[in-house]
Amino acid sequence: MTTHRTSRRAALGLIGAGGLLAVNTMPKAAEAGDRAPGKPVPADLLPGGALDRLIAQRAAADQYSGTYLLLRNGRPVLSRSYGMADRSRSLPNKPDTIFGLGSITKMFTGIAVSQLVQQGKIAYHEKLGTYLDGFPAEVAGTVTVHQLLTHTSGMGDIYGPVNGPVIQGWSSEAEVTAGLLRLVRKAPLGFPPGTSHVYSNAGYVTLQFIVAAVSGQTFYDFVRRHVFRAAGMTSTDFYDRDQCRSSRRIAHPYAPQDPRAGGPRVDHLERVEFLGNGAGGAYSTAADLVAFMTALTGNKLLDARHTWLATSPKNPVPPQGPPPAGKPPQFLFGCYGPSATLTGGHWILGHNGGSSNGVSTDLAWYPDDGYLAIDLCNYEGGITRDVDSLCKQLITR
Repeated sequence: MTTHRTSRRAALGLIGAGGLLAVNTMPKAAEAGDRAPGKPVPADLLPGGALDRLIAQRAAADQYSGTYLLLRNGRPVLSRSYGMADRSRSLPNKPDTIFGLGSITKMFTGIAVSQLVQQGKIAYHEKLGTYLDGFPAEVAGTVTVHQLLTHTSGMGDIYGPVNGPVIQGWSSEAEVTAGLLRLVRKAPLGFPPGTSHVYSNAGYVTLQFIVAAVSGQTFYDFVRRHVFRAAGMTSTDFYDRDQCRSSRRIAHPYAPQDPRAGGPRVDHLERVEFLGNGAGGAYSTAADLVAFMTALTGNKLLDARHTWLATSPKNPVPPQGPPPAGKPPQFLFGCYGPSATLTGGHWILGHNGGSSNGVSTDLAWYPDDGYLAIDLCNYEGGITRDVDSLCKQLITR
C-alpha cells in the first residue's frame, strides 16, 4: 500500500495562494459562514481522527485508492493519497494525480449554460427546439433548458447494454460528437416534461449541444476556455483515452472484470469511452477542484446574481426512502449543475461522481461551516460512500 501524507505547508503550496473559498453564495436563509468563525475543527476530522483512520483502514484493505482533501476556510485540514494510479507502471496516486470525475462534470456543463444565460444567448424557460433541430416535435417543443438542468425533462440515460459498447467503440472527437447527437435525438421521454424527476445523462449531453450551437464553439473548447482556464484549473481537461493511456499523471480506473460478480480489480481504461461529454468524463485534480469552487463562489465564473441563480435550490428531489434511524432527514434539491442538500440545518452544495467502473468521486462544499471536501478515487463507483458519509456526519452533527 502506497501512502502520501501531505503536510500543511505542502498542501497550501499545492492549492496556491488563490485557494481561499468565499462563503457567501448559497441561499441567504442559510446565513452562509455564520457557524464557521471561531468554531474549532472536530478532532475526528483532523489527522489521526476518525475520518483519517477510516480512509487508512479502507486503503489497507484495498477498498480505497485515491486522493482525499478536506479544507476549512481554504486551509487544509486533512490531505491523504493512497493506492496506485497505474499498476502496470508502478505509479502511485499523489496529491496532484489527475482523476476521472464522473458526473462532477455536470457542474461544469451547468456553469457553461449559465454563462451563456448571463450573456443573453440562452434562456432557462426556452424550449430545446429553440436552439437545436433534429429532435422529435414532442421533445423539441416541450422540454425546456430548466428541465434539462434539473433532471425533470423526461429524458433518461443514453448508456446501457445496447449503447454502451457502441459508445466505447468511438475513437475520435468527431465520432463521439456525431454519435452522441444521434443518441440524444432518439432518446425517448419517460414522462411528460416537468412532472417528475429522473437523473438524466441524456439531458446533460443535450445541454452540451446547446452550448456548442449557441456559442459557435465546440463544447469542449468553450468549457476549456470559460470554465477550466477562467478558474485557473491548469490540469483539468476532457482527456481522451489515448492521452490517459500515455500520461503518467492520470489515474487508470480499476474495477472487477464483471462488477456484478466481483473478483480482482483490473484496469478498465480500455472500456472507458474515448472522450467524455456534458454528462461526465472530465478529469481533474483535488487542487483544481479547489480552484473551481473558489472561482465559482467568488463570482469569477458568473456575476453574483447568476452565481446565486445557478447554485440555489430549484426543484425538490424525491427521497429514496426514510432516513436511517437516529439521523436527521435530508432534503435534496436540483440546481443548475450542482445539487444542494439540506441536512441537520446545514447546506451542502456539490455533486457525487456516480457509479462508473473505476470512478468514485465526491465534491461537497459546506457554506454554513466553511468546509470543502474532495474525494477522488480510481476504484469502482460508490466505494467511497462510507468515507464521504462520515465526513458529512462529523461536519453537520
